[in-house]
Amino acid sequence: MKLGKVLVVFSLVAALSAHWALLQTVAWTSMLASNLESCSFHDAVARTFDGSHPCPLCKAIAAGKKSEQKNQVAFGQQKLDFPPVQERLLLIAPSPVEILSPNTFAASILQKPLTPPPRGSFV
Repeated sequence: MKLGKVLVVFSLVAALSAHWALLQTVAWTSMLASNLESCSFHDAVARTFDGSHPCPLCKAIAAGKKSEQKNQVAFGQQKLDFPPVQERLLLIAPSPVEILSPNTFAASILQKPLTPPPRGSFV
């Protein structure tokens, strides 16, 4: 049961492309930590998020996102072919359904239940 839930979570993460956001968070965290070693906090944050100093992981993430978008665009441009439809379409109404009267339901509730089978042979 627990393995099934984990697989569902992983499949949702992959379907929503949230794995790129998780990887980008890891990349930014590592970049911020390495920038804090040589700069002040303000400069480290600015250098991490300015976009002009990407780390190798950021470059790999950008390339992965770009290749994934190319695959989605190629998949979305497929032409759909539908089978030919007859010019005349005949719709037939369903036959009327017999509606039970409310007394039929009330009468079925008031009936005694069937007697259960003897349980002596099952014990």
